[in-house]
Amino acid sequence: IAEMRDGRLVLAGDYYKKQTRVALKNSGLIDPKNIDDYIAFDGYRALEQVLSEKSPKDVIDLMTEANLRGRGGAGFPTGRKWNEAYGIEADQKYFLCNADEGDPGAYMDRNILENDPHAVIEGMAIGAYAVGASQGYIYVRAEYPVAVKMLRIAIEQAREYGLLGKNILGSGFDFDLDLRLGSGAFVCGEGTALMESIQGNRGMPRMKPPRTSHKGLWQKPTILNNVETLACVPIIFQKGAEWFRSIGTEKSPGTKVFALVGKVENAGLVEVPMGMPLNEIVNDIGGGVTNGKALKAVQTGGPSGGCIPLDLMDTPVDFESLAKIGSIVGSGGMVVMDEDTCMVDISRFFLEFTVDESCGKCTPCRLGTRRMMELLDKITEGKGTLDDLDDLEQLAKDIQKSSLCALGQTAPNPVLSTLKYFRSEYEDHILNHKCSAGVCRSLTAYEIQEDTCKSCGICKKNCPVNAITGDKKAEIPFVIDQEACIKCGVCYQDCPFDAITK
Repeated sequence: IAEMRDGRLVLAGDYYKKQTRVALKNSGLIDPKNIDDYIAFDGYRALEQVLSEKSPKDVIDLMTEANLRGRGGAGFPTGRKWNEAYGIEADQKYFLCNADEGDPGAYMDRNILENDPHAVIEGMAIGAYAVGASQGYIYVRAEYPVAVKMLRIAIEQAREYGLLGKNILGSGFDFDLDLRLGSGAFVCGEGTALMESIQGNRGMPRMKPPRTSHKGLWQKPTILNNVETLACVPIIFQKGAEWFRSIGTEKSPGTKVFALVGKVENAGLVEVPMGMPLNEIVNDIGGGVTNGKALKAVQTGGPSGGCIPLDLMDTPVDFESLAKIGSIVGSGGMVVMDEDTCMVDISRFFLEFTVDESCGKCTPCRLGTRRMMELLDKITEGKGTLDDLDDLEQLAKDIQKSSLCALGQTAPNPVLSTLKYFRSEYEDHILNHKCSAGVCRSLTAYEIQEDTCKSCGICKKNCPVNAITGDKKAEIPFVIDQEACIKCGVCYQDCPFDAITK
């Protein structure tokens, strides 16, 4: 089921033949509770090589050459980040792992933590050696109990084997790890908010500068990388920077793990070379849209990303290409939408998430996103005006420019992208009081067709609010009272004769 191509493992089969496993290389192949399994697959070989043969500057130079960019969303070059902390003198430095995966439908980091925790620990140890950190923390959400369990086992095993703690492998390098459990606040995925949470404070972002590489956790130089980024570090040292750059694109080398979800046949985690066109991921790997429906859009980057229309499905999935069309790679969420999706409702859905998760520290995010929600509510209820679209767009741009952290700065992305590519749907809601997808309840009506109704009475019996009146013996047996109808769709779903239209 697998073969080696150009020094990397490629899995066979329809689902795997276009995937390339780097971050997920050990997932499903080793027992995550057994450190010997990880070592048998060359685990901790990179750490031993680094500590015995390379100086901290050598490590940073190799990471810079490989151009591994952060997989947590921002895409910042890892070598540059490590170099910033390396050049600062301090009595204490910290190295952190961001495992606070909060995007709806995303579980890339969870998979790595549950199936290959030692890869993350090894990556952290290498990074800590490079920057001179002696203490690390993995900030993982408490909703991941299996991941937490695996990490605790792996940390204890690494200590027993002398791979964490004092004088690692006799090199004189000291580094130890602890876990910190998050309570599920999306904003704690932002670096400074995460550090505030570790310190025991409310998770709220700080002003920058100073950057966290200068003054981070407890005002000491701190480096923060996400799970997937760290999982790529050991294999880069095993196979070299040139090998890593041979995958992906020139500016976005390597692979990226995506959580392919939504209206797609083969939903699940996929790891593909950066630069693979979006339609290949959705159609060739994902197997296309479910139930024979037509593809309408793909949303990348979670609630901070944008919605990409059908005519842009040839776009390569990398940091630069997605940014050009108003979306982002983000941490790796990829939601497939079919023809029955209302893009106005989708933008409202993602914005509602960020409104709920805003920490409230800065006014543009706290109040601006709520004002955007009010406008979207107005439009989905059929009460909007064309002026509301101009206000929505201007407000979104102002929030992007003035919010304190990335949560607020990216919150308008789903709205702006749908306004750009699906503006006609907004206008249809406003001018025609119509939701063509039949999703927005205020703009939807159910009607019983006389010519196909068989007077069985199932619709009347199952209506939860008694909005269907009539009698089997009447000339027109059943009628839906539109004022009483709550648009739940129970009658539409339960009618055995398809006599109810939406």
